[in-house]
Amino acid sequence: MTSILTNNAAMAALQTLRGISSNLQQTQAHVSSGLRISKASDNAAYWSIATSMKSDNGAIGAVSDALGLGAAKVDTATTAATSAIDIVGQIKNKLATAMEPSVDKKSVQEEIGQLQQQLQSVAQSASFNGENWVMAKNGGSASVVSSFIRGTNGTVSVSSTSYKFDSSSVGNVLFGATAAGALDTASGILGTKNTTVGASVFSLDISKMTSGQISSALNMVQTALNSMVSMNSRLGSISARIDLQTSFASSLSDSIQSGVGKLVDANMEQESSKLSALQTQQQLAVQSLSIANSSSQSILSLFRG
Repeated sequence: MTSILTNNAAMAALQTLRGISSNLQQTQAHVSSGLRISKASDNAAYWSIATSMKSDNGAIGAVSDALGLGAAKVDTATTAATSAIDIVGQIKNKLATAMEPSVDKKSVQEEIGQLQQQLQSVAQSASFNGENWVMAKNGGSASVVSSFIRGTNGTVSVSSTSYKFDSSSVGNVLFGATAAGALDTASGILGTKNTTVGASVFSLDISKMTSGQISSALNMVQTALNSMVSMNSRLGSISARIDLQTSFASSLSDSIQSGVGKLVDANMEQESSKLSALQTQQQLAVQSLSIANSSSQSILSLFRG
């Protein structure tokens, strides 16, 4: 039966066209954004997971930046400590030379004096972003970010590694510092006075010393060198941990980004093929609707005389 009030064929064709148009619009959105899931209504579970992981990835990026800052601080201190070890080694050589009775001790002392001033310069220059790890007040401390942790219960935290300053003769700073942050040449590995010698590496003056006294000074300098090597080793261990964490953070960020992509990224080959098919289906649906609408026009021929 054909009715001029109800065109079932046209309604069926229109319903099909609506469905195809909806799918086509969705596919076009996937192609343009590159995302299969771009909002919670697409897939609430996957969208929630992807959003949380993207947030974590941003935090890991911030931690990586902080690790870079921490590495710069430690590297600055390590460079200063290495330079100071070389300078104190030269002082040690000068003392060995001065053990010879015929050597002019005053001339040797002039050379040692220049090296001592260079030690002060090295310590004062080893500052990065307002922090100096080789010239610090006893009992103080510094810290660097070392990792980002997301617990299984959803909590997040950032851990840090501390470096406590010890300005004794066997501590971990070249010189101590006053409360105002000024250099304290009477403390630290190089500034603490040796009771046997009556001087520190920094204040040592061999101009009027006997060979026996210079021998004691030589032992004092060697002790200072040992302490400086230990100090540099501690700084090196912190630097190594930062390097490991930086590498891990980079790998972790890549893994999270890849995982998020697997959850929400669109398969562009599949979407391209689907887009072409839907466009063809849309054209056919439009043609079907046109045919369905035109069928009612045939009723007019029944009323023509």
